[in-house]
Amino acid sequence: MSGLVCVGLPLGLLAAAAHKMPKDQGGLLKAITGVRMPMLLAYHEAANKFGEMQPEGKGMDWSILAGIAKVESNHAAGHRIGDDGTLAKPIYGPRLVGDGTGGNTSRHNDTDQGRLDGDKQVERAVGPFQFLPATWATTGRDGNGDGEKDPQNVYDAALSAAFYLGGDGRDLTQPDQLHAALMSYNHSEAYVQEVTHWINRYRSAAKEATALPSVSGDAGTVIKAAHKQIGTPYSWGGGNRRGPSRGICCSPGGKSGAAIKGFDCSGLTQYAYARAGVQLPRTAAAQASVGKRIPPSKGVAALRPGDLVFFAYSPSMDATIYHVGIYVGGGKMINAPRPGTKVRIEQVWGGGFAGGARVL
Repeated sequence: MSGLVCVGLPLGLLAAAAHKMPKDQGGLLKAITGVRMPMLLAYHEAANKFGEMQPEGKGMDWSILAGIAKVESNHAAGHRIGDDGTLAKPIYGPRLVGDGTGGNTSRHNDTDQGRLDGDKQVERAVGPFQFLPATWATTGRDGNGDGEKDPQNVYDAALSAAFYLGGDGRDLTQPDQLHAALMSYNHSEAYVQEVTHWINRYRSAAKEATALPSVSGDAGTVIKAAHKQIGTPYSWGGGNRRGPSRGICCSPGGKSGAAIKGFDCSGLTQYAYARAGVQLPRTAAAQASVGKRIPPSKGVAALRPGDLVFFAYSPSMDATIYHVGIYVGGGKMINAPRPGTKVRIEQVWGGGFAGGARVL
């Protein structure tokens, strides 16, 4: 199995790519008004990681995290986000001296010598999810894999919020348990109602953004086949013309697919195209040699629903292609992104875009 199959971009590079995505591109980025792609990516990554790490918890969804962050910090509005997800300028809440500011009437004395909030007398909530330093001490998680737990990092903060809300085996698909989780975040019925409003709004926008276009013929067959696999786990080396399968060991990051029944990126495309009677080679780089090649210089606008879409370390060199997806229109693709994720629809990545191939 080629080492260039479906490696996927490291999280920091994904964030960098998200920064470079055209703002007028269609699909999810455009549909979720007011949410920058790095934040949206952080919410999705956190929800997916929580599901992998805490399988007994149910219903954790990116929209729940988005609803919290909308109310707490307006998605870190006005704060530049670095490629690793760290805010260039920290977010600090008001000093919690008990004077009623922000609805807080209880004094919260300092617990961390001002290390996180810069205040050695009282507490201040910190970061895009507004954690108190005392809460962060027990709840903080490393969401971007850099070995640090920083509440001012959007990936760390989002994953930490996911565990805070969904821990203890909560089933967030149940309205009463979701209500209890939100109430634990801020014991205010008005707060819960506001967050719930935004959760529902984001879910509606996402449903509209991920609706499949009406595509007929073989292209429609391919897209529908891939769409039915949404939610199937990523498995390094997994999947073939017949469907999902256990993968192999190991990805460049050391992730094994041997115990996971699912797809890697080229396994998914091979399966979907087989439903239309097209036999693709197994690796992403080899699939670029099939059909009419669409060079990266033509841009996403040159792609049609059903085309293969590629990503490479060096976009002008097909031998460096590491990832492939199926274009569905509107700037979106169905793909199996990388270890720890599931088959999903997402925006065509801005970084490493290497054009496409028209096979049908």
